[in-house]
Amino acid sequence: MLRLGWFSTGRGPGSRNLLKAVMDGKLRGELDVEIAFVFCNWDNNEENNPKRDQRKMFFDMVEGYGIPLVTVSWKGFMPELRASDEAAWRDEYGKVLRERTAPYDFDLGILAGYMMWMDDQTCEEYDMLNLHPALPDGPKGTWQEVIWQLISEGAERQGAMMHICTKEWDRGAAITYCGFPIRGGDYDALWEDMGSKMERMSLDEIRAAEGESEPLFKRIREDGAKRELPLIVATVAAFADGRVRIVNKRLYSGDRQLDGPYDLSAQVDRAVGD
Repeated sequence: MLRLGWFSTGRGPGSRNLLKAVMDGKLRGELDVEIAFVFCNWDNNEENNPKRDQRKMFFDMVEGYGIPLVTVSWKGFMPELRASDEAAWRDEYGKVLRERTAPYDFDLGILAGYMMWMDDQTCEEYDMLNLHPALPDGPKGTWQEVIWQLISEGAERQGAMMHICTKEWDRGAAITYCGFPIRGGDYDALWEDMGSKMERMSLDEIRAAEGESEPLFKRIREDGAKRELPLIVATVAAFADGRVRIVNKRLYSGDRQLDGPYDLSAQVDRAVGD
């Protein structure tokens, strides 16, 4: 059985959906996993906590599943050090995170909506995977930045990947991924419309005027977002059934080190009905 460490800020329905998807797979017998603990960087007793109600729903869900909940409030942790030396503060916070999670043995950490940077030592000691909303050779940055860059480049494909957490933030090796075309079918008309607009305006002007409601941008986001949860579940399944494993921060299938990430596009496409 694969034992997971689950790290989440628990700020909204996305966090709950991720946890529910994995637990549903476990309860149906499709995922041979156990979530050893859920770690949250809020304890929900903080003042000025705009997501308190959402986080309470998340905490209630965790406790309803019988999963140990571990919390360390980032807001209440050494605020003077955080104000004077953020890097040192992050290291100290990481020490406490590891101390609090050490009693729960786990094989693989999943950052499921965890909205803090992990410190270097935790990245070294724990094998943890994080979601990035792009293909392994695609753009870096937020999902918004990724999509605008894809549009600026006239890209052919988009996707999402799970990468290993290292001290080089957002630069860890891709472990699994899925991809999908953003050309052909309904996309062609959206690209044509974008091309017409770019004859009159720069992309920055279009971005400022329409933002995330721009039709091509919106469609790429929708097709990417609906694959993120299935990718996480398919990744967990690949580790749980032994198809892949991590050794010294490298991906293996059996005794063979893989040259690149594991392609889960077919499984994800089946899950979303494409």
